[in-house]
Amino acid sequence: MKLNEALKGKKFVVTSEVQAPLFDARPEDLVECLKRVRGRVDGVSVTDVELEGVVGDTIHTCELLEQSRFNSIYQTTTRDKNRIQLQKDLTQAHQVGIENLLVFTEDYRISGDSLQESMFFHVDSGKLDSVLKHIREGRSVDGEKLSSPVDFTLGSGVESLWGKNVPKQGMEEMETLRAMGAGYFLTTPVFDLEQFHRFTRQIKTFDVPVIAEVLLLRNPAMARFINRHFKSGMVPEWVVEKLDKAADKKQASIELFADLVKGLKETCQGVHIITMGGEDQLQPYLDAAGLR
Repeated sequence: MKLNEALKGKKFVVTSEVQAPLFDARPEDLVECLKRVRGRVDGVSVTDVELEGVVGDTIHTCELLEQSRFNSIYQTTTRDKNRIQLQKDLTQAHQVGIENLLVFTEDYRISGDSLQESMFFHVDSGKLDSVLKHIREGRSVDGEKLSSPVDFTLGSGVESLWGKNVPKQGMEEMETLRAMGAGYFLTTPVFDLEQFHRFTRQIKTFDVPVIAEVLLLRNPAMARFINRHFKSGMVPEWVVEKLDKAADKKQASIELFADLVKGLKETCQGVHIITMGGEDQLQPYLDAAGLR
């Protein structure tokens, strides 16, 4: 079943995220590793990534996933791409059979307490809207005719870590994305179910499926790394302590994941699992959470 069909059918969807391989790593090996969970995830997103001047081939990795009977999700950012580059990437993705698009401005690089700092999932909606309108009509941003119209099941990242109320700017941004055709909103990582319940109640008016991002924390060191380098306090102290004190850290990690997913099933329409390099260890987590 395709991702858009699962969303429209109100199915609780399961997606995961991997990084396009860099340097000598082969995308074929990554795809082979994922085959053990084929049929259990509704989509696999592949992130744009650059390290030391080397850029991973995201679109090629998505193409290999499609060839291996996965629903691939081309995940890209909008901040550092002009309209021409964004159009080029999207048309290339479409040409190799990719049907799903997930957009952000940039990955977890900004932290802080102000609205501008905390909205690190904000999408440059004006630029994206302009490109999508053109390619959906079979035209380039310069007005030239494309070989065929281009469209995707569109997902967009939204901030879900606000306090009691979603700020007006955040609501306006989500309304813009809904009008642009967003098929789902992907949240920032969820740990606090009560806070997340408040968030989903507030945005229910948009009638857009919400998929909750879940981090697969395999040990306390990973949790501390996230708090230190991505966003302070993102992983609650009680989670760090549970992993720290557990005699069997893998089992504790699986229990945390399964309990969180159980609560999320009552609140939203799916989970997006960030494995952080643990693609080969995903299966027991899916088993414990009863995800097919």
